Amino acid sequence: MRDPEHTIYTPASSEALKKLRVGDTAYLTGLVHTVRDSGYERLLNLTSKGEVPPVDFKGMAIWHCGPIVRKIGDKWVVVAAGSTTSSRFTSVVAEVVKRLKVKVVIGKGPMGGEAVEALASEGGVYLASTGGTGAYYASKIEAIESVHWTDLGMPAALWSMKVKKLGPLIVAVDGEGRDLFKDRRYMVDERARLLFKELGVDPSHSYVWWPRRQGFKT
Repeated sequence: MRDPEHTIYTPASSEALKKLRVGDTAYLTGLVHTVRDSGYERLLNLTSKGEVPPVDFKGMAIWHCGPIVRKIGDKWVVVAAGSTTSSRFTSVVAEVVKRLKVKVVIGKGPMGGEAVEALASEGGVYLASTGGTGAYYASKIEAIESVHWTDLGMPAALWSMKVKKLGPLIVAVDGEGRDLFKDRRYMVDERARLLFKELGVDPSHSYVWWPRRQGFKT
């Protein structure tokens, strides 16, 4: 019987990730690199010029996260590490995955088709995290290995973190390009169509009523 719960170790291989299916539960152990808006922009600029990023992304995990950190003595400590919305990174994720051979992306909510296709072409996966759990996920970070690009601001910097069983995370896109969010949207839309038909509701009609006031038309 197939196990719906997995531990992913970085660097990850396509062979290991083939075991994952959309809807499965996953935990990540190893190194993960945090990247957000300005971090993606810098990565694309560097690689466009043929320059090498300060950390190795091949087979690794990118986390859409802006951690809250503080320094105790000579060490950085993560206070909270919640995921940020991934949909706005769709095009840059696709490009970075292809250029740097990233295997795992972690974030919140869905991503667009361009990113899904790029991950599938590399045998990679997208893991969706739960919102509002920054303190809990921070407890899964064992150490900060390095930090780069602090000029972008602490949340936007490139943090490389050693994590142990970061999760639970849901496999939202698997290595064959199956997309959990797309499937669920289809199911919701189909159910809504059936309900509209059952209730005699015309979905093309606007049922919003505005009061008849001067300057407004109903």
